[in-house]
Amino acid sequence: MVTSQNNQQAAQENNPNPPATPDLTRQGIWDRFLALFSELRPRQWPKNFAVFVGLIFSQQLFNVAAFERTALAFVAFCLASSSIYLLNDILDLEKDKQHPVKRLRPLASGRLPISWAIVAMGILILACTALTLMLFQLPLVKQGTEPDIYASLGGGNVLFALSIIAYLLLMVLYSINLKHVVLIDVFIIASGFVLRTLGGTVAIPVRVSPWLLMVACLLSLFLALGKRRNELVLLQGEASHHRRILQEYSIPMLDQMITVVVAATVMAYSLYTIQGSTGNHRLLITVPCVLYGIFRYMYLVYMKKEGGSPEEVLLRDRHILATVLICVIAVIAVLYLLPD
Repeated sequence: MVTSQNNQQAAQENNPNPPATPDLTRQGIWDRFLALFSELRPRQWPKNFAVFVGLIFSQQLFNVAAFERTALAFVAFCLASSSIYLLNDILDLEKDKQHPVKRLRPLASGRLPISWAIVAMGILILACTALTLMLFQLPLVKQGTEPDIYASLGGGNVLFALSIIAYLLLMVLYSINLKHVVLIDVFIIASGFVLRTLGGTVAIPVRVSPWLLMVACLLSLFLALGKRRNELVLLQGEASHHRRILQEYSIPMLDQMITVVVAATVMAYSLYTIQGSTGNHRLLITVPCVLYGIFRYMYLVYMKKEGGSPEEVLLRDRHILATVLICVIAVIAVLYLLPD
């Protein structure tokens, strides 16, 4: 009996990989899945609601076919953006470990293996491709006598696929190199919002006012500049060590650019309400909401040192969240409930 026990003990000591208990194994895998989901940054998915801009302002919100196509476009952009977040965090892994906030991310903290992130990135791209191809199977929303107003450009389905491809290529270039080029970095961040908005309009497909696209571009540029300013304030003298491009910016320079962009955003939206396709100048009543929302965000950036994560500000600040909801309700009331 003693010899048998000694043999078992020796076998366990010689086995470099003793079997883990089933409960610990399941718990470990579950923790990694939770870490992976966190790494996909679902809190940033609200950015993809930009695809609904064309649906709402073209007065197609209650069109079931249009809503289905837009919802599919929204999910496709969520998958595409999450794959880019994984790529960016893999490339910036060592720098993120030194960052006071980013070091808590699953990859930087070691809770998520790089191999899991790479596999997940491939799965997300495949799923995004499948959803984009699925859009080709859904019926187009007929506008007047035209089944597809973008037929001369290849069709709305093709244009949506191109918008997804352009977004992925642009963001990959950004993650690899362009985020280190001064000014180009913030313009590429802004272009991501414009591509989302364009993707939503061609997916239906509908035409929207160029002023509305200008608003999307300027507003996203404002958020990108605010993000850069927050990074400079948060990291102070250590900014260039964490992100090389930050040494090319200064707080006074960013303040001047933010002032210009805010003025241009308000002007562009005001002109949209006057010259846009909705007509009757009825959307002018939403201009105060836009002004208050922008001013509130500037207050948070300048006085509360926030702005590093615009989507978190939107979800956390009750004033901005209430303003957005009031503005959306007002837009829907003007476009859908008031008589023409």
